[in-house]
Amino acid sequence: MRKDIKEIRMELVQAMIEQYVESVGLNRENSFNEEKNYWHWKHGSANIEVFIQSVEVGPDTTREYLRVFSYLATVPSLSVHAREQFLTHLLEMNDRSLGVKLTLMEDTSKVYATYERDIRGMDYTELSICIADLEWWADKLDDELKSYQN
Repeated sequence: MRKDIKEIRMELVQAMIEQYVESVGLNRENSFNEEKNYWHWKHGSANIEVFIQSVEVGPDTTREYLRVFSYLATVPSLSVHAREQFLTHLLEMNDRSLGVKLTLMEDTSKVYATYERDIRGMDYTELSICIADLEWWADKLDDELKSYQN
């Protein structure tokens, strides 16, 4: 059976992720979770997760996104005022963190550095820059949050 363009595009991006993983000295065996279908590794103090996600955008229509995450911290249990200060600090960090966004995972207090991009038109150079930028920012931001909380 002939593959559609979506399948071809996803296979191409998966191959580019694997190429990136190899370029930083890792391999599929030690960085790919077959069961959950995502790549993961450590960069400095940051834990990096990379996957492709399909998002429904209409009836029988999806868009596929490269998603790169790194857990940074948990919002601490604080007084209302201190929590407001902490969240303001996160927004200020978000403003300085070019190319990445800081997010709170829904129904949790977990703070993530996040990068997302529709995979249409993506080439290896762009993919590798996106992942490397997230790695750099995540390693920097998790350290900044640790020092802020101490």
